[in-house]
Amino acid sequence: MSEKIFGDYDQAGLDAQYDNRAKVPAFPDYLVRFRSESAAARDQYTGRSRLDVPVGAGPTERVDIFPAAGPGPSPVLVFIHGGYWLMLDKEDFSFVAKGFVPHGITTVVINYALIPSVRMAEVVRQCRQATAWVLAGAAGFGGDPERVAVAGHSAGGHLTAMVAATDWERFTAPLVTMPVATRPIGGVSLSGLHDLVPISRCYLQQSLQLTELEVERYSPVRLPPPAGGSWLALVGEKEGPEYHRQSTELAERWSAAGAADVRARIVPGHDHFSIMMALANPDDPITLEMVRQVRSGP
Repeated sequence: MSEKIFGDYDQAGLDAQYDNRAKVPAFPDYLVRFRSESAAARDQYTGRSRLDVPVGAGPTERVDIFPAAGPGPSPVLVFIHGGYWLMLDKEDFSFVAKGFVPHGITTVVINYALIPSVRMAEVVRQCRQATAWVLAGAAGFGGDPERVAVAGHSAGGHLTAMVAATDWERFTAPLVTMPVATRPIGGVSLSGLHDLVPISRCYLQQSLQLTELEVERYSPVRLPPPAGGSWLALVGEKEGPEYHRQSTELAERWSAAGAADVRARIVPGHDHFSIMMALANPDDPITLEMVRQVRSGP
Protein backbone atom coordinates (compact mmCIF):
# COMPACT_ATOMS: atom_id res chain seq x y z
CA MET A 1 0.00 0.00 0.00
CA SER A 2 1.35 3.42 -0.97
CA GLU A 3 2.48 5.77 1.79
CA LYS A 4 0.18 8.70 2.54
CA ILE A 5 2.07 11.99 2.25
CA PHE A 6 -0.75 14.51 2.72
CA GLY A 7 -4.20 13.75 4.10
CA ASP A 8 -5.47 10.63 2.35
CA TYR A 9 -3.22 11.13 -0.69
CA ASP A 10 -0.19 9.13 -1.69
CA GLN A 11 2.37 10.70 -4.02
CA ALA A 12 0.55 9.85 -7.23
CA GLY A 13 -2.78 10.98 -5.84
CA LEU A 14 -1.48 14.32 -4.60
CA ASP A 15 0.36 14.95 -7.86
CA ALA A 16 -2.87 14.30 -9.76
CA GLN A 17 -4.76 16.85 -7.66
CA TYR A 18 -2.43 19.65 -8.75
CA ASP A 19 -1.64 18.57 -12.31
CA ASN A 20 -4.01 20.92 -14.12
CA ARG A 21 -2.63 20.12 -17.56
CA ALA A 22 -3.54 16.46 -17.09
CA LYS A 23 -6.96 17.33 -15.65
CA VAL A 24 -7.71 19.74 -18.50
CA PRO A 25 -6.29 18.36 -21.78
CA ALA A 26 -7.48 21.53 -23.54
CA PHE A 27 -4.89 23.61 -21.63
CA PRO A 28 -2.85 24.40 -24.79
CA ASP A 29 -6.01 25.71 -26.45
CA TYR A 30 -6.80 27.85 -23.43
CA LEU A 31 -3.30 29.32 -23.48
CA VAL A 32 -3.70 30.22 -27.15
CA ARG A 33 -6.99 31.92 -26.31
CA PHE A 34 -5.48 33.76 -23.34
CA ARG A 35 -2.81 35.21 -25.61
CA SER A 36 -5.04 36.00 -28.59
CA GLU A 37 -7.68 37.66 -26.40
CA SER A 38 -4.92 39.59 -24.63
CA ALA A 39 -3.47 40.85 -27.91
CA ALA A 40 -6.98 41.92 -28.92
CA ALA A 41 -7.41 43.77 -25.61
CA ARG A 42 -4.16 45.68 -26.07
CA ASP A 43 -5.25 46.63 -29.59
CA GLN A 44 -8.71 47.62 -28.36
CA TYR A 45 -7.33 49.97 -25.72
CA THR A 46 -4.45 51.42 -27.75
CA GLY A 47 -4.20 55.11 -27.01
CA ARG A 48 -5.77 54.75 -23.57
CA SER A 49 -3.64 52.08 -21.95
CA ARG A 50 -0.23 52.55 -20.34
CA LEU A 51 1.95 49.47 -20.79
CA ASP A 52 5.12 48.33 -19.04
CA VAL A 53 4.98 51.04 -16.39
CA PRO A 54 7.83 50.52 -13.87
CA VAL A 55 6.68 50.13 -10.27
CA GLY A 56 9.90 48.83 -8.72
CA ALA A 57 13.62 48.50 -9.29
CA GLY A 58 13.60 45.01 -10.81
CA PRO A 59 13.30 44.40 -14.57
CA THR A 60 10.08 42.41 -14.13
CA GLU A 61 8.42 44.95 -11.83
CA ARG A 62 6.09 46.39 -14.44
CA VAL A 63 2.35 46.88 -14.74
CA ASP A 64 -0.09 47.42 -17.60
CA ILE A 65 -2.84 49.96 -16.90
CA PHE A 66 -6.16 49.90 -18.73
CA PRO A 67 -8.11 52.98 -17.56
CA ALA A 68 -11.87 53.05 -17.43
CA ALA A 69 -13.59 55.52 -19.74
CA GLY A 70 -15.02 58.71 -18.31
CA PRO A 71 -13.74 61.41 -15.99
CA GLY A 72 -13.29 59.16 -12.95
CA PRO A 73 -12.21 58.53 -10.35
CA SER A 74 -13.03 54.89 -10.98
CA PRO A 75 -12.69 51.73 -8.90
CA VAL A 76 -9.41 49.91 -9.58
CA LEU A 77 -8.82 46.17 -9.93
CA VAL A 78 -5.23 44.95 -9.53
CA PHE A 79 -4.91 41.56 -11.23
CA ILE A 80 -2.15 39.01 -10.45
CA HIS A 81 -1.58 36.22 -12.97
CA GLY A 82 -1.04 32.54 -12.22
CA GLY A 83 1.35 29.91 -13.56
CA TYR A 84 2.46 28.11 -10.37
CA TRP A 85 4.94 30.96 -9.68
CA LEU A 86 7.04 29.44 -12.49
CA MET A 87 5.63 30.64 -15.80
CA LEU A 88 3.46 33.10 -17.76
CA ASP A 89 3.49 36.87 -17.89
CA LYS A 90 1.16 39.82 -17.47
CA GLU A 91 0.88 40.09 -21.27
CA ASP A 92 -0.89 36.71 -21.30
CA PHE A 93 -3.67 38.21 -19.16
CA SER A 94 -4.43 41.60 -20.71
CA PHE A 95 -7.81 40.10 -21.64
CA VAL A 96 -8.98 40.69 -18.06
CA ALA A 97 -9.41 44.34 -19.07
CA LYS A 98 -12.09 43.28 -21.56
CA GLY A 99 -14.19 42.04 -18.67
CA PHE A 100 -13.84 44.95 -16.27
CA VAL A 101 -13.13 48.17 -18.18
CA PRO A 102 -16.64 48.12 -19.77
CA HIS A 103 -18.01 48.21 -16.22
CA GLY A 104 -16.09 51.38 -15.42
CA ILE A 105 -13.31 49.61 -13.51
CA THR A 106 -9.72 50.58 -14.24
CA THR A 107 -7.72 47.36 -14.57
CA VAL A 108 -4.04 47.04 -13.65
CA VAL A 109 -2.31 43.77 -14.60
CA ILE A 110 0.96 43.30 -12.74
CA ASN A 111 4.11 41.31 -13.44
CA TYR A 112 6.55 39.69 -11.04
CA ALA A 113 9.79 37.72 -11.17
CA LEU A 114 9.38 33.96 -11.44
CA ILE A 115 10.86 31.12 -9.43
CA PRO A 116 13.65 29.85 -9.66
CA SER A 117 15.19 33.24 -10.54
CA VAL A 118 13.97 34.50 -7.14
CA ARG A 119 12.60 32.97 -3.95
CA MET A 120 8.96 33.12 -2.83
CA ALA A 121 9.71 36.03 -0.50
CA GLU A 122 10.68 38.20 -3.46
CA VAL A 123 7.64 37.16 -5.50
CA VAL A 124 5.38 38.22 -2.64
CA ARG A 125 7.32 41.43 -2.07
CA GLN A 126 6.99 42.44 -5.71
CA CYS A 127 3.22 41.92 -5.67
CA ARG A 128 2.93 43.98 -2.51
CA GLN A 129 5.15 46.64 -4.03
CA ALA A 130 3.02 46.83 -7.18
CA THR A 131 -0.17 47.08 -5.12
CA ALA A 132 1.40 49.78 -2.94
CA TRP A 133 2.32 51.70 -6.08
CA VAL A 134 -1.28 51.51 -7.31
CA LEU A 135 -2.63 52.65 -3.94
CA ALA A 136 -0.24 55.58 -3.90
CA GLY A 137 -0.67 56.60 -7.53
CA ALA A 138 -4.19 55.60 -8.55
CA ALA A 139 -5.33 59.20 -8.87
CA GLY A 140 -2.67 59.74 -11.53
CA PHE A 141 -4.43 57.40 -13.95
CA GLY A 142 -8.04 58.18 -13.06
CA GLY A 143 -8.44 55.63 -10.28
CA ASP A 144 -9.82 56.04 -6.79
CA PRO A 145 -7.23 55.02 -4.16
CA GLU A 146 -10.06 54.39 -1.70
CA ARG A 147 -11.62 51.80 -4.03
CA VAL A 148 -8.78 49.45 -4.92
CA ALA A 149 -9.37 45.69 -4.98
CA VAL A 150 -6.99 42.83 -5.80
CA ALA A 151 -7.74 39.62 -7.69
CA GLY A 152 -5.67 36.74 -8.99
CA HIS A 153 -5.88 33.24 -10.41
CA SER A 154 -4.21 30.06 -9.13
CA ALA A 155 -0.74 31.11 -7.91
CA GLY A 156 -2.05 34.63 -8.45
CA GLY A 157 -4.87 33.79 -6.04
CA HIS A 158 -2.22 32.86 -3.48
CA LEU A 159 -0.43 36.15 -4.10
CA THR A 160 -3.73 38.02 -3.86
CA ALA A 161 -4.29 36.55 -0.40
CA MET A 162 -0.72 37.43 0.59
CA VAL A 163 -1.37 41.02 -0.47
CA ALA A 164 -4.56 40.95 1.60
CA ALA A 165 -2.62 39.79 4.65
CA THR A 166 0.02 42.52 4.34
CA ASP A 167 0.78 44.55 7.44
CA TRP A 168 0.88 47.83 5.52
CA GLU A 169 2.11 49.84 8.51
CA ARG A 170 5.30 47.75 8.51
CA PHE A 171 5.67 47.34 4.75
CA THR A 172 8.11 49.74 3.13
CA ALA A 173 7.82 50.20 -0.60
CA PRO A 174 10.53 51.77 -2.78
CA LEU A 175 9.18 54.40 -5.17
CA VAL A 176 6.23 55.09 -2.86
CA THR A 177 6.52 58.36 -0.97
CA MET A 178 3.14 58.41 0.78
CA PRO A 179 1.24 56.05 3.09
CA VAL A 180 0.38 53.04 0.96
CA ALA A 181 -2.90 52.07 2.57
CA THR A 182 -5.37 53.96 4.69
CA ARG A 183 -7.95 51.16 4.80
CA PRO A 184 -8.25 47.40 4.20
CA ILE A 185 -8.13 46.05 0.66
CA GLY A 186 -10.75 43.59 -0.56
CA GLY A 187 -10.79 41.30 -3.54
CA VAL A 188 -11.17 37.89 -5.12
CA SER A 189 -9.02 34.75 -5.24
CA LEU A 190 -9.85 32.55 -8.24
CA SER A 191 -8.74 28.92 -7.83
CA GLY A 192 -6.25 30.15 -5.26
CA LEU A 193 -3.51 28.13 -3.56
CA HIS A 194 -3.71 29.23 0.06
CA ASP A 195 -1.99 26.28 1.76
CA LEU A 196 1.53 25.57 0.53
CA VAL A 197 2.01 22.32 2.48
CA PRO A 198 0.61 20.06 -0.28
CA ILE A 199 2.40 22.15 -2.90
CA SER A 200 5.70 21.40 -1.15
CA ARG A 201 4.92 17.66 -1.23
CA CYS A 202 3.70 17.23 -4.79
CA TYR A 203 5.58 17.21 -8.11
CA LEU A 204 5.80 21.02 -8.11
CA GLN A 205 8.36 20.93 -5.30
CA GLN A 206 11.04 19.77 -7.73
CA SER A 207 10.84 23.20 -9.39
CA LEU A 208 9.78 25.38 -6.45
CA GLN A 209 12.15 23.99 -3.78
CA LEU A 210 10.08 25.51 -0.98
CA THR A 211 11.60 25.38 2.49
CA GLU A 212 9.58 24.62 5.62
CA LEU A 213 9.99 28.25 6.67
CA GLU A 214 8.66 29.48 3.32
CA VAL A 215 5.66 27.18 3.61
CA GLU A 216 4.97 28.58 7.07
CA ARG A 217 5.46 32.24 6.20
CA TYR A 218 3.74 32.28 2.82
CA SER A 219 0.67 30.09 3.37
CA PRO A 220 -2.27 32.50 3.75
CA VAL A 221 -4.23 29.91 5.78
CA ARG A 222 -1.50 30.15 8.42
CA LEU A 223 -1.49 33.95 8.59
CA PRO A 224 -3.71 36.40 10.47
CA PRO A 225 -6.59 37.52 8.25
CA PRO A 226 -6.92 41.06 6.92
CA ALA A 227 -8.17 43.52 9.51
CA GLY A 228 -11.09 44.30 7.21
CA GLY A 229 -12.12 44.19 3.60
CA SER A 230 -14.53 41.91 1.79
CA TRP A 231 -12.97 38.73 0.37
CA LEU A 232 -14.32 36.12 -2.02
CA ALA A 233 -12.67 32.81 -2.99
CA LEU A 234 -14.09 31.22 -6.14
CA VAL A 235 -13.10 27.78 -7.45
CA GLY A 236 -14.41 25.68 -10.31
CA GLU A 237 -16.53 22.59 -9.68
CA LYS A 238 -14.26 20.48 -11.90
CA GLU A 239 -11.01 21.50 -10.21
CA GLY A 240 -11.09 18.67 -7.69
CA PRO A 241 -11.18 18.20 -3.91
CA GLU A 242 -7.80 19.76 -3.13
CA TYR A 243 -8.56 22.97 -5.01
CA HIS A 244 -11.95 23.11 -3.30
CA ARG A 245 -10.27 22.69 0.09
CA GLN A 246 -7.77 25.43 -0.71
CA SER A 247 -10.62 27.95 -0.99
CA THR A 248 -13.02 26.70 1.66
CA GLU A 249 -10.27 26.33 4.26
CA LEU A 250 -9.10 29.91 3.70
CA ALA A 251 -12.63 31.18 4.30
CA GLU A 252 -13.08 28.97 7.36
CA ARG A 253 -9.75 29.86 8.97
CA TRP A 254 -9.91 33.58 8.30
CA SER A 255 -13.52 33.73 9.48
CA ALA A 256 -12.65 31.82 12.66
CA ALA A 257 -9.79 34.25 13.26
CA GLY A 258 -12.13 37.22 13.15
CA ALA A 259 -12.36 38.29 9.51
CA ALA A 260 -15.73 39.96 9.00
CA ASP A 261 -16.47 39.02 5.39
CA VAL A 262 -14.61 36.10 3.79
CA ARG A 263 -16.62 33.73 1.61
CA ALA A 264 -15.86 30.73 -0.60
CA ARG A 265 -17.99 29.41 -3.44
CA ILE A 266 -17.64 26.47 -5.82
CA VAL A 267 -18.68 27.58 -9.32
CA PRO A 268 -20.68 24.90 -11.17
CA GLY A 269 -19.41 23.65 -14.52
CA HIS A 270 -15.98 25.28 -14.52
CA ASP A 271 -12.48 23.86 -14.62
CA HIS A 272 -9.18 25.53 -13.71
CA PHE A 273 -8.86 27.40 -16.98
CA SER A 274 -12.45 28.06 -17.99
CA ILE A 275 -13.01 30.02 -14.77
CA MET A 276 -10.15 32.29 -15.83
CA MET A 277 -11.26 32.58 -19.45
CA ALA A 278 -14.67 33.77 -18.25
CA LEU A 279 -13.13 37.11 -17.30
CA ALA A 280 -12.74 38.08 -20.96
CA ASN A 281 -16.53 38.42 -21.15
CA PRO A 282 -18.04 41.45 -19.37
CA ASP A 283 -21.41 39.69 -19.25
CA ASP A 284 -20.24 36.36 -17.82
CA PRO A 285 -21.77 35.60 -14.38
CA ILE A 286 -18.28 35.20 -12.86
CA THR A 287 -17.21 38.60 -14.15
CA LEU A 288 -20.43 40.17 -12.89
CA GLU A 289 -19.95 38.62 -9.45
CA MET A 290 -16.44 40.02 -9.31
CA VAL A 291 -17.64 43.44 -10.50
CA ARG A 292 -20.06 43.52 -7.58
CA GLN A 293 -17.24 42.52 -5.25
CA VAL A 294 -14.96 45.29 -6.53
CA ARG A 295 -17.70 47.90 -6.37
CA SER A 296 -18.72 46.89 -2.87
CA GLY A 297 -15.54 48.47 -1.57
CA PRO A 298 -13.56 47.42 1.48
